[in-house]
Amino acid sequence: MQNLPPLSLVLLAWATASLLPAQTSTRSRTVWDGVYTEAQATRALMAYGQSCAGCHALSTEGRAPLVGQQFWKSFAQKTVGDLVEFVKANMPNGAPGSLTDSTYRDIVALMLKSNGFPAGAAELGPNDGGNVQIVPKDGSTELPAGALVRVVGCLAQRGTDWVVTSATPPERAEHAAGEEASRALGNRVMTLKFVITRLDAMVGSRVAVNGLLIGEGGMEGINVTTVHRVAPKCP
Repeated sequence: MQNLPPLSLVLLAWATASLLPAQTSTRSRTVWDGVYTEAQATRALMAYGQSCAGCHALSTEGRAPLVGQQFWKSFAQKTVGDLVEFVKANMPNGAPGSLTDSTYRDIVALMLKSNGFPAGAAELGPNDGGNVQIVPKDGSTELPAGALVRVVGCLAQRGTDWVVTSATPPERAEHAAGEEASRALGNRVMTLKFVITRLDAMVGSRVAVNGLLIGEGGMEGINVTTVHRVAPKCP
């Protein structure tokens, strides 16, 4: 480096500096980046009171809470765009989709505020939520207990338990990746609980399992809803 002419040093410094914005810009936005405004959340209070409060609570207590564990169980690892679409497709009760798009975004802003996510400088707009991840502040990717998930791996029996070895990390069932017969497997062992179908014929096969997580990340297993073979041999 000591032998570089001054112009080369200048160009090298410029090139290094120019890479920094590109690297930081690729980081995914999250709900901790401030994706709504205080004014937007406040504006939603009237619409929420008229259309939502009869069925939902903006607290961890009460009927069908929209805050806390229930929120994380339903929306962790999804996006704010997913949340907007869910609210629009299901609320108000008996008349889903009957509010304006901006009102639905305002209500989502109120939900985000109620769950402790910070406000920002710009309102949640019509094209802003699709890449905003709903994740814990520590960035954990483990899904919470009760989440409906899918794992792919090798079916085996250990004692009286059915297990999936070389299992992929649990992912939202509705967001599960395709190509299950050929995708790379993981290193987890997932215990299958409350299995009501016979699995003997699938031992040694690659299977996809849908169910509800028992414990964070499925540390206590999966409450199984379906098991199906995706390849005759595993891996």
